[in-house]
Amino acid sequence: MNTGRFQRWFDLKGWTALLIGAPYGWLVIWFLLPFLIVVAMSVATNTPTAPPFSFGGDHAWINWSSYHRVLTDSLYLRAFLTSVVNAAFAAFLCLLIGYPMALGLTRVSKSWRNILLMLVILPFWTSFLLRVYAWMGLMGKNSWFNGLLTDAWNFLVPVDWAIRFVPMMNTNFAVVLVMVYTYLPFMILPLYASLERLDPTLDEAAMDLGSRPYQVFLDVTLPQSVPGIVAGGMLVFIPAAGELVIPSLVGNASQPMIGKIIADEFGQARDWPMASAVAVALLILMVLPTMIYSHYQARAEGTK
Repeated sequence: MNTGRFQRWFDLKGWTALLIGAPYGWLVIWFLLPFLIVVAMSVATNTPTAPPFSFGGDHAWINWSSYHRVLTDSLYLRAFLTSVVNAAFAAFLCLLIGYPMALGLTRVSKSWRNILLMLVILPFWTSFLLRVYAWMGLMGKNSWFNGLLTDAWNFLVPVDWAIRFVPMMNTNFAVVLVMVYTYLPFMILPLYASLERLDPTLDEAAMDLGSRPYQVFLDVTLPQSVPGIVAGGMLVFIPAAGELVIPSLVGNASQPMIGKIIADEFGQARDWPMASAVAVALLILMVLPTMIYSHYQARAEGTK
């Protein structure tokens, strides 16, 4: 009897519940549980044991000293500031470069559109690490790229300002440059998806009413593409702020980003509570603006 009732329920609602619940189960297993483990480690006490943290016994069950250091130690505050500034610059430059490209993709024929979209995602077909190493070679002081920039600089400035090479490696400029190259497709694709859905007759109507092309863009196209701008900005800013590989290879060791700090605390210092506290703080810093935007966007659309 019970088996038959379960069979009928599964035939009617079971597959739907399974398909809907599978993504939530994935998030619980691979996001929520690891996050709770990191939160628990962040309030533990660092000890010379394996693993290097403990609760209770000779130590407090909840230790807030790691969070106190995150909020007061200049090392972590500078790292957070450097990460946010570099990620914001990268997201802004990706927007400046990616918006015209995404808009152009919507204005070409479908045959060319497919080819150009393939070129946008083509960098993903090669190793991320290999692409970073390629930029390291380009920015080196003996590279042809650096020599070309050096010659251009020496041609434009007085002789007294001449330089032997452009110092690009191990700077925040190099970090932002490589992040822009790496994350540019994450800006172009959401923008293209947003712009492609726009009704072209709105632009034609605005021009028929006497608007100039730049006014049509500012008054019609740009406001309607704000969701794509926000989505692309988040897809670039969030991973860029926590980036580890790029700052480690081309960045300035005296100005580390927060991803490097977390890796060093976990690996070299073996201070897992401190590393966990920094990771939790970074997650809050990244998620809180997203939640605020989603709240006001939902309220503006009348869903809340």
